[in-house]
Amino acid sequence: MLTDIRCAVLDDYQGVALGLADWSRVRATSFREHFASRDDLVAAVRDCEIVVAMRERTPFPAEVFERLPNLRLLVTTGMSNASIDLEAARAHGVTVCGTGGGSASTVELTWALILGLARHLVSETTAMRTDGPWQRTVGADLHGRTLGLLGLGRIGSAVAAVGRAFGMEVLAWSQNLTLRRAFEHGARLAPGLDALLAGSDVVSVHLVLGDRTRGLVGERELALMKPTAYLVNTSRAAIVDQAALLRALRERRIAGAGLDVFEEEPLPAGHEFRTLPNVLATPHLGYVSEANYATFFREAAEDITAYLDGSPLRVLT
Repeated sequence: MLTDIRCAVLDDYQGVALGLADWSRVRATSFREHFASRDDLVAAVRDCEIVVAMRERTPFPAEVFERLPNLRLLVTTGMSNASIDLEAARAHGVTVCGTGGGSASTVELTWALILGLARHLVSETTAMRTDGPWQRTVGADLHGRTLGLLGLGRIGSAVAAVGRAFGMEVLAWSQNLTLRRAFEHGARLAPGLDALLAGSDVVSVHLVLGDRTRGLVGERELALMKPTAYLVNTSRAAIVDQAALLRALRERRIAGAGLDVFEEEPLPAGHEFRTLPNVLATPHLGYVSEANYATFFREAAEDITAYLDGSPLRVLT
């Protein structure tokens, strides 16, 4: 039964949230456009007791909690969200809950970017659509080449399995990666970051962003990569120095980059990552899939119901 409890669903770009779950316990409003400023966000949701945030699209620092005195429940899709200040939420009496989600969609997008780069799909498809030249490029082979993985966790290990299916040698490294785990996932443990970058034909980033990984791949590290190599990042933009990456791409010091994550999202109009010919960019689609969205919004509605019934689920703080 509909109540007077107001709920805002943020950053519902595709306008699908309200059709994927039972929101009957609240007056839910879906916002399809991203709020560019905190003032706009606060003005839109100031009367809401509940807010559902899509991943890290809209940050919730202490200042936002201070300006939303009516907020009592914040639900984030996924079970972690670095853009939410959990201590501030706790201090302001806001319960934060999460949802489940899958990683298969990110694995699939990673390979879409790798294959798109290697076979020049954008330029060749554009030529087909515009009646342009027939066959302008020579594709890069993956079979027999080396796939370098920064991180061999849940996503990295699945990416490794596909690489092996393509006949690639898999090289992996992270600060905590062991020889045993690398062996278990059919990868060779690189002796260090430098060796992985220098020895790989495709470098794919699958690390968690933290103090040790922020800016991990910078100017010096990019210079170690082969001029024929591709860098793919479906993890977090800040793991790779963005200014250094732009310079490397402009100067063709690497063959190209497949990017799904950016330091500022949505990526500003006219940004070079949108226009560089050796960049294949997607608007943070790694987790955007039918299965993930169904889980996100169904469990967000479950979190709301459980909270209203006095027994919150999947509590983060």
